[in-house]
Amino acid sequence: MTKKITASAPGSVMLMGEHAVVKGYWAIACALDKNISVTLTPRTDRKIYIRSELATYSASLDHLISENRLSFVLKAIQLQLPALTAGFELDIHAEFSHTLGLGSSAAVTVATIKVLTEYTNTPLSRAAHLQKSLAVVHAVQGRGSGTDLAASIYGGVIAYKIDPCEVIPLSGLPVICLHYVGYKTTTPTVLSMVAKRAKRHPHIYRDIYKMMGSVTCAAISAVKQQDWQNLGELMNIYQGQMDSLGVSDANLCEMIYTLRQDPRVQGAKISGSGLGDCVISLGAEIDLAGFQQIKLTVAKQGVSLK
Repeated sequence: MTKKITASAPGSVMLMGEHAVVKGYWAIACALDKNISVTLTPRTDRKIYIRSELATYSASLDHLISENRLSFVLKAIQLQLPALTAGFELDIHAEFSHTLGLGSSAAVTVATIKVLTEYTNTPLSRAAHLQKSLAVVHAVQGRGSGTDLAASIYGGVIAYKIDPCEVIPLSGLPVICLHYVGYKTTTPTVLSMVAKRAKRHPHIYRDIYKMMGSVTCAAISAVKQQDWQNLGELMNIYQGQMDSLGVSDANLCEMIYTLRQDPRVQGAKISGSGLGDCVISLGAEIDLAGFQQIKLTVAKQGVSLK
């Protein structure tokens, strides 16, 4: 193959199911109209060159060098090594910053696997794509539900469960808006903190996760019925459980309660693992003084070749 291959994968946000999804409960996520594209240019030698806003990189297929800023891309390459007979160049372009927590790691993983499997003429169903992507994430960070991966692969609004792995496309969503608090804590760090607390109160935390699962199931029904008022109420209830896990902080709570005072807002909660990143609001595009607003629409299209 001599021609360039470009794959584009959307970012994503978690609407419901944070933390509980890794315990086997359902989650809801949305693909976004902000993409990461990966363009592969074939080479005839064994060299690899990667260019992105995060880093530039050069190595050989026979001796991959670690680079933390490109860890997901390099792990995707490493897992595909048996099928790679020649080198290539990768150019990575993002329509959003990795600091915003919009599933950038998932999107670049999904897009990289897409171009590599196309390059090696490897058949790839969406289910296989999800499993390959999840293997990359687990190899890099040791844990992760794969909810954002599923959103980037399938597009639209999805319900997702880990075991057994299941993805259900859902109907459209009304206006959502993200509000960035200005800092983030990595998901593995937050999950580790929560796990330590859970060891001290195992029965209580088990009940919290169970409640989260019940709320998410009700939210899935609300989305199917397009009952947005009910969905907003369920978002508020879920936020209470996030607070119980200890992943809210003063700034996030200030944002949430300020948003809820606006009659146009039907619900507001943390989107993601917490202790930073974004708050998601439902029902209207609201400017929240002092915080970055991110206007988004749900992307119907998942990962695709350009």
